[in-house]
Amino acid sequence: MEFWSQVNISRNTIKLKNTPNGYGLVARALHWGMALAILFMFGLGLWMRTLTYYSPWYNQAPAIHKSVGIILLVLLVLRFAWRLLNPAPDASYLKPVEQKLSHLMHMGFYALLIVLMLAGYFISTLGGRGISVFSFVEIPSIYVQKGLEDIFGFAHRALAYLLIAMVALHALVALKHHFINHAKTLLRMWHGDR
Repeated sequence: MEFWSQVNISRNTIKLKNTPNGYGLVARALHWGMALAILFMFGLGLWMRTLTYYSPWYNQAPAIHKSVGIILLVLLVLRFAWRLLNPAPDASYLKPVEQKLSHLMHMGFYALLIVLMLAGYFISTLGGRGISVFSFVEIPSIYVQKGLEDIFGFAHRALAYLLIAMVALHALVALKHHFINHAKTLLRMWHGDR
């Protein structure tokens, strides 16, 4: 069973689970993978709004956006479960107020992402049609009520901008801790405990 907590590659040991000194490979992959996907989704969403009916991407871009959104929702649930089962590294080097703010920021990310993704789901399914995830699986509509799409669309768009503002703040705080406070937070999320 030790194999599942560590994978030996040449002289280095890559830890899958978090340790008191750093984030494991699973947490880091979920963090950076979702971060890149979220930035991609925001850019794709902005670009989609510029497409005209005659664009070859008019139907394809929203299909990609919906498919990636469903995958991100699944990853978000997995990430939250992983966080519950695998505690974060020791953060005692942060001031108590910084620890509290960090926890609030992370919980805020989870809450905002879930509401943002559910709003996106309802934009697409309130008319009774499901969402095809890259033509592999169909996520069915669970509630039908035409006419609410615009409300969910406004919420989805507003929450996306709020999310990007939170991402920018999160990045600035991480850089501040790294370059000004010389804390190890960013390094622990970048390369873990080695």
